[in-house]
Amino acid sequence: MRNSIFGNKDRHFFFDNPKELAQYVRNNCGHQKEEVISVANDIANQVFTFTLRWDMERTEIPVVFEGEIDWVHQPGEDPEWVYAFNRMRYWICLGQAYSLTGDEKYAQAFVNQLCHWIRNVKKDDPKNAKAWRSIEVGLRLEYWQKAMQYFKASEYVTDEVAQLYISSITEQAEFIMGVWDTYNLMSNWGVLANHGLFMAGAMLPETERAREYLTEAIRRLELEIRMQVYRDGFHWEQSPMYHNEVLHCYLDVAILAQRNEIQLPELMLKKIRDMAYVDLLAAKPDHNELSMGDSDQIDQRDLITKAAIVFKDGALKAGGYEVPDFDTIWDIGEHGLKEYEHIVSLTPDKTDEFFEDSGNSYFRSSWDRDATYLHFHCGTLGAGHGHADKLHVDLFSREEDLLIDSGRYTYVFSEGRTSFKELRAHNTIMVDDTDLYVCKDSWECEKLTRAVNHRYYSNESYGYAEGGHLGYISHGSGVFVNRRLIFLKPDIIVIADELYASENDRHSYKQFFHFNNYGTLAGKNNYYIYESKKVRAQVRMLADNLTSRVCDFKLSRNYNKSEDAKFIETSFSARGFASAYTVISLSSPQNTEELNIQRLPVKSNFKGITFRDSQIEALNIRVGEHFYTLVIAHEEFASPTDTFLADGCVGFGNVAVFNRSAGEKEIGTVLVW
Repeated sequence: MRNSIFGNKDRHFFFDNPKELAQYVRNNCGHQKEEVISVANDIANQVFTFTLRWDMERTEIPVVFEGEIDWVHQPGEDPEWVYAFNRMRYWICLGQAYSLTGDEKYAQAFVNQLCHWIRNVKKDDPKNAKAWRSIEVGLRLEYWQKAMQYFKASEYVTDEVAQLYISSITEQAEFIMGVWDTYNLMSNWGVLANHGLFMAGAMLPETERAREYLTEAIRRLELEIRMQVYRDGFHWEQSPMYHNEVLHCYLDVAILAQRNEIQLPELMLKKIRDMAYVDLLAAKPDHNELSMGDSDQIDQRDLITKAAIVFKDGALKAGGYEVPDFDTIWDIGEHGLKEYEHIVSLTPDKTDEFFEDSGNSYFRSSWDRDATYLHFHCGTLGAGHGHADKLHVDLFSREEDLLIDSGRYTYVFSEGRTSFKELRAHNTIMVDDTDLYVCKDSWECEKLTRAVNHRYYSNESYGYAEGGHLGYISHGSGVFVNRRLIFLKPDIIVIADELYASENDRHSYKQFFHFNNYGTLAGKNNYYIYESKKVRAQVRMLADNLTSRVCDFKLSRNYNKSEDAKFIETSFSARGFASAYTVISLSSPQNTEELNIQRLPVKSNFKGITFRDSQIEALNIRVGEHFYTLVIAHEEFASPTDTFLADGCVGFGNVAVFNRSAGEKEIGTVLVW
């Protein structure tokens, strides 16, 4: 029976020679090697803490079983602990430690825990329900099979153990075969479950039923990627962490399919590549995913590296590791390592991207690690993992977050959940002290809305994104909220907020700007400075009767962990139309040149009148030797024919920039016509 797991030379798993990979790890991944051996020692001693890179719900407090393990034990109010416990990602660490050390204690721990779980956590026992959700079963089918491959040489994997293991893998595959509905078609759960079914079909002893697992898994996975992944490559749930979990599953499928000459649909492969390109173009310069929706700050280069190998893609390699890291090497194997060495790294030919279907715009000043990076979101909620983040802005520069998302912290329905999901936890705008969404529980929201008015432009000198939403119209306030993001590369950012309301109605407005806690934030009179060891940011705010203050908030970079940080809250009110401008200038801490902004009147060249501010406005922006005039039209102004005049600058268009440092005073650069 052991031979049915390890003996088929025509069936190939992720690696063939764990000893060769172990030597690579010793030579290239010393720090990660020690971390994984430490985790494996804990697991062998029945001490469980979930701190691996892609653990979806991390924990901080170890749970220790002195005697027999209770597989459905829940140490607190969060059931996510039970779910993570029954996925068994940590058993892979036992296998890796075994390959690195040859110590049979890791094999013994794996076999003992595996057999104990199989004998005690029965599917039909109601008390085990939390261990038998389809998402856990699908992930077990991955993690168990990956873990088992490390123990090929161990005497602890007897024929009896192999028989028990194959019986349980088969039972779990049968369970997934019986789970198929529209929820799984639409949810990441379906992908996580059915990628496990694919792996069972590919790696179980060859039978007609195993071939049915494989055929059905491919059918479902193709339908799911067609349904769940937008044309632009984004997973619809608007959470980078779950986008990446889905991508991880599909990359596993693609790697095993290539190794075993299993044909996958072309559309599936195209969309997998599209998802990898989202990671490439959306990653911050430090390679981390954004804390958008229910996401943690995680370096995602392992996924991009694997995708580069699957697709032999030099641009993806440029966004991955120079040489594969610890997590990557075990999934690509010695053959993947050789292939990666022959891929020529190619820096992407564009720094900016607009993902139209998901409503995400990204800008960066370069592909260097110290580049300035901007993200603007104007898209769908993204279901249960989405947050109230319409019109949210992220800003990163000089290897550090500046404007940042608050994170997710917990899934337990409480203030700790809702306070991280709600509008005021994001860098966006609130009308009349009313939330955009109301949480019914940890996953469902009331009063959904629609993102509209997507606009985007980019060139070497400027970046532009625009979007609005109908939330405060459908909620009864009657206010249309629109935000424009203007990037004067490399270090000046303008956020222009437009609030359209009936001329007889007065409304109050608040803006929120959440800052990283690596530096200090201080200021007054609508002028603030954030300063750390790496970066200095000046922030000036301008609107009629605007006041501002610094407040406290909780920042969560990882699940179950939060820190104290500061944010700026502005307040202003207006009757009818209102506009507000936030200008940010970035520099090194040593550069103290002051940012100055001035609101200008805008005149009609043909009529000789001064336009109303509600029609068109202009700003002069100066910092050091840099001087720009920015003109923004809030409504059409050229009737029958006209051009504007702003501080001597003549032009036409909805948004135009004049580089006054370069002597521009005619036409300028039109960002939006």
